[in-house]
Amino acid sequence: MDHLRRKALKAGGGAGLLALLAAAGLARPGRALATQWNKDAFSMKTVPEAMHALGAQSPALSDAILFRAPDIAENGAVVPIAVDSKLPGTESIALLIEKNPQPLAASFGIPAGTEPSVSTRVKMGQTSDVYALVKAEGKFYVAKKEIKITLGGCGG
Repeated sequence: MDHLRRKALKAGGGAGLLALLAAAGLARPGRALATQWNKDAFSMKTVPEAMHALGAQSPALSDAILFRAPDIAENGAVVPIAVDSKLPGTESIALLIEKNPQPLAASFGIPAGTEPSVSTRVKMGQTSDVYALVKAEGKFYVAKKEIKITLGGCGG
């Protein structure tokens, strides 16, 4: 009984806070719900197919895209990866892992006026090239880094 009461209080408190933030104009739940994801790109089986689905026909290599990721990851289930873009007008950053069953691991929209830097943890089944695809001022750029995995992240 006490457990159910706690759950109800947590849910009610969160809903109340969201309503307060929405009333103050600080939270826009409709905008978050309106954000669309590219289902086709996430279902592609190869890096070139995923890049094409994201709109990148032949992205240019760029040294203005910086990876912060380990050269060797001990556990492929949680590989930390961060990408910084020094390209002006960065609009989005996507992470693609060549040897994963679905290479597109993450895609981030970068709002205007914010620092184009993202970090996340990804799952990698084996040693693979990881690509950072950046869209800046309507053009696509890419950087690549090999990450070696010593313990598989997909059950190995």
